[in-house]
Amino acid sequence: MMDRSQLREAVPGDAARLSQVLREAFEEYRGRLDPPSSAHDKTEALVMRELRDGGAFVAEADGVLRGCVFFHPKADHVYLDRLAVLPAFRGQGLSLRLMEAVESRARELGHSRVRLSVRLALESHHAWYARQGYGFHSHGTHAGYTSPTFLVLEKTLSAPGHR
Repeated sequence: MMDRSQLREAVPGDAARLSQVLREAFEEYRGRLDPPSSAHDKTEALVMRELRDGGAFVAEADGVLRGCVFFHPKADHVYLDRLAVLPAFRGQGLSLRLMEAVESRARELGHSRVRLSVRLALESHHAWYARQGYGFHSHGTHAGYTSPTFLVLEKTLSAPGHR
């Protein structure tokens, strides 16, 4: 079943709902990740800061935010952050549509690469991102940890209109 959500760029007035979507979408990881996901602590103020540092796309239908993804332009790539879809709306292609929106924005900004981070513990996520063309870039380590806790994955974008 294909999701019928409309994608649009987030606006500051979405911040409270975005923080709620992040907390709900990441709830299943509570107690499963070390260190714990910072998504559990996302406040409206923190979301506003992230919107100012880049932006976000939201998927919405019937006034309900079903998912979101943040992005942060960097010097040589766009960082895709916090891809989140509420559990009730998963499995309908929404994550892919949100990811493609960030990739499209990266091209618009003149970037040919998108990077994201995924926890080492979330192996099913590694496989999903690999199917979308993301490959290993580097390991990352959260502050206070001595060994890697996440992977940085990167995708080199093809020219617009190609996959």
